[in-house]
Amino acid sequence: TSGIPVSELRQHLFLLRDNDATQHLFQVSAGLDSLVLGEGQILAQVRQVVKVGQGVVGFGRNISGLFKHAITAGKRVRTETNISAGAVSVSSAAVELALMKLPNSDPNSARMLVIGAGKMGKLVIKHLASKGCTQVVVVNRSEGRVSAIRDEIKDIEIVYKPFTDMASSAAEADVVFTSTASETPLFSKEEVEKLPPASSGVAGVRMFVDISVPRNVSACVSELDSARVYNVDDLREVVEANKEDRYRKAMEAQAIITDELKQFEAWRDSLETVPTIKKLRAYAEKIRTAELEKCMSKMGEDMTKKEVRAIDDLSRGIVNKLLHGPMQHLRCDGTDSRTLSETLENMHALERMFSLETDLSILEQKIRSKVEQSQK
Repeated sequence: TSGIPVSELRQHLFLLRDNDATQHLFQVSAGLDSLVLGEGQILAQVRQVVKVGQGVVGFGRNISGLFKHAITAGKRVRTETNISAGAVSVSSAAVELALMKLPNSDPNSARMLVIGAGKMGKLVIKHLASKGCTQVVVVNRSEGRVSAIRDEIKDIEIVYKPFTDMASSAAEADVVFTSTASETPLFSKEEVEKLPPASSGVAGVRMFVDISVPRNVSACVSELDSARVYNVDDLREVVEANKEDRYRKAMEAQAIITDELKQFEAWRDSLETVPTIKKLRAYAEKIRTAELEKCMSKMGEDMTKKEVRAIDDLSRGIVNKLLHGPMQHLRCDGTDSRTLSETLENMHALERMFSLETDLSILEQKIRSKVEQSQK
């Protein structure tokens, strides 16, 4: 899209393959790869990938199944562990960090300003309210979103200011949360330097908590004596506050992820025998329909619809029961004690008995490859 050479782009990316890629996605979905352990927003983003990917070339059965298993892993981790306790989003961690830095940790001892009323900004307001904050000024391009937040969060007074009043609003604030999608910084060192000192409640030092990516506040603002800047990286301080408990939860979550990984790999590996299974089912269905037609012709035209349906259901039930055993023995996915040689023997036997004409050499190579990988 951009025309940037791959060699130049590659140094800014990391590449994972096969099981490493699968495990990474599961960990991301579970919130283990997030700065704030267990944060819930990432799971919604993984769901959105599945939603957007439907019908897109390349987002086929395997990738779709991978993401659905990852979502299941994320749900299980949050349901079966207490990983979401405490600061479970970047926004809640930002509020906790700001309160930690206030002289008396009282949210009402400082004038609060939130710039941006999107999802992140809304969560900041919500967490401020939960911490006892009684008033917050919100700067946003339109008043509609702010009004909707005001209707939803009743425990805090929300004062709307248009984007044109951002500088004057910052001048009257002690703590400034920024969470916009702006590509360029909203506050430069020169602009912050012109602001009047913050109130005595924060010792005259204005605090900027920037949770935007890219950053809304220039890094050089921190060089000023009158300002302190905290960004996403600084939220680690909040996260580390309960390191031992987080480590225990992460271990519990990893055990769940390992279990879900096994289930996904079993499902994926079982797809390798799908061509054989399809051919066997087609062969059985061809015989069933042919015999059914013979039966119907002998029975005459006096049969009721109920009787015809009953005979059809009977023939399907017999076929399904007969196929159940062979189908089960075409699996080699680690969920049972069957070995590679047994599975291959079963496949060759079915091919000989039913003349399925499946390219067993390719399937054999794939299965051998998977078994060798699992033994490394």
